[in-house]
Amino acid sequence: QVQLVESGGGLVQAGGSLRLSCAASGSTSSINYIAWHRQAPGSQREWVAGISSDGSADYADSVNSRFTLSRDGARNRVFLQMNSLRPEDTAVYYCNALIGILNYWGQGTQVTVSS
Repeated sequence: QVQLVESGGGLVQAGGSLRLSCAASGSTSSINYIAWHRQAPGSQREWVAGISSDGSADYADSVNSRFTLSRDGARNRVFLQMNSLRPEDTAVYYCNALIGILNYWGQGTQVTVSS
């Protein structure tokens, strides 16, 4: 079992920055992959970025070069630094952890970007 808690969301103007945090607890040593997804009103949830246990990260085209993943293994935290935010980045952002075929999700944190 893994528990995930997101934080760091909020309201920001276009062009601004936010840093999201995902704190993991439980069987964190078994996590293969941690990702961020987002869901805007009326839209399907979409993958944003992910980082593997070896530290390699990948990003959706829509956020590449603006968002950066990092992790603090000692504290079991994964961070999503979001720069140059756009109104279309407005969504609830969810942290997701994979252990084998098991998926774990956090409750989400709201990010709102005003134009």
